[in-house]
Amino acid sequence: MEILHQLGELFLAAVPTAVFVLIFYFFLRWSFFGPITRVMAERHASIEGARRYAESVRAAAQEKNKTYQETLRKTRGEIFAEQEAARRKALDERSAAIQKARSHANEEIHAAKMRIAVEIEAARGELAASGNQLAEQIVRAIFERQPSPAGEAR
Repeated sequence: MEILHQLGELFLAAVPTAVFVLIFYFFLRWSFFGPITRVMAERHASIEGARRYAESVRAAAQEKNKTYQETLRKTRGEIFAEQEAARRKALDERSAAIQKARSHANEEIHAAKMRIAVEIEAARGELAASGNQLAEQIVRAIFERQPSPAGEAR
């Protein structure tokens, strides 16, 4: 029983310490842990808000980038189409110029052939006339050289 009595005295001696510890616990909770918990909750809320804001900004930036890339792709396609149209136009103009030059050259060749044909005909006519004159001259020369027809035999 003495042990129970000693335990009772020990417990009575420990009660003020336990009460002091409980009071100290509530005081620390009110003056230290409460404000720290509030600050940490505010910090967590502001971090979450900043994270959400950053996510929304990132999503908006991705959307703008997507729009920019689409516009860039569309503009490049238009530029390539314009370049292709200009290239085709230049090729068509070059083909037309070549065809015109070819046609002009063919006309000149045809005209030159006609002139040559006319010149050949004129030369043939001159040769025929010259041939007749030359034949007459040869005949005259032969007849003039021949002595009398009764004197010499051929």
